[in-house]
Amino acid sequence: MPTPEQMRTCFILGYWATNRIDERTKNIVILAGEETEILIYPNGKWRYL
Repeated sequence: MPTPEQMRTCFILGYWATNRIDERTKNIVILAGEETEILIYPNGKWRYL
């Protein structure tokens, strides 16, 4: 498991890399390649699209 500091840095860098928050739903969308998307809901649950 990562340390709390690593988790925080991972979150910040991931946010900067994606910078995609659906303002309507407040979901975070992570684009991983050309065809893979990961959707993170406000409650922390997630799924591949």
